[in-house]
Amino acid sequence: MTAKNTDVRFHVRFDGRSYDLEPSQLGVAVDAADVDIHEALARHFDVARQTFRAYVVERHRNGSVTVRPEAVFG
Repeated sequence: MTAKNTDVRFHVRFDGRSYDLEPSQLGVAVDAADVDIHEALARHFDVARQTFRAYVVERHRNGSVTVRPEAVFG
């Protein structure tokens, strides 16, 4: 029997701030497609859908997800 991890979260870096959001706050599961997560975040932060288009969705072994801007190194 597999235990369900109830501590899964979306860790979001947006507009210079970090947010820890529960899936229920976004209305989307952590295993949703990246585009669905981007759209849910846009609704949550009340911004245009394109805002999160370039954001990276990283899935972690514990079930949580980090969503962050794409890193640019130069």
